[in-house]
Amino acid sequence: MSSGYGLAGGPSRCFPFWQELLACYVVNTNSEDIAGAKKCIPALEDYYECLHHRKEKARAIEMQRAYRRAEAAHPRESAPRPGAIRNLGLLDKDEDTKDVLGSNRSLKAK
Repeated sequence: MSSGYGLAGGPSRCFPFWQELLACYVVNTNSEDIAGAKKCIPALEDYYECLHHRKEKARAIEMQRAYRRAEAAHPRESAPRPGAIRNLGLLDKDEDTKDVLGSNRSLKAK
């Protein structure tokens, strides 16, 4: 909030960025010349990022895209078959159940 007070009564999460931006404007501008405000662009970007999180959201979306591309390029070798996921060995799939139980019994015997 621009008042500097957050919802819980303390300082808002972006108030330090606002103070930094205001201090930059006070130091770099005067009543006759506002050309020094260009020096405050990084502080202004930080303040806007704190308010809206646009860069953070874009970065998260790009990370999700990269993860999905990598996952599609290198599928898991031990991924279960779609049929195995659907039946889970419960509904009229005695062969699958025997395969699963047989492999578990052989592991227990070792």
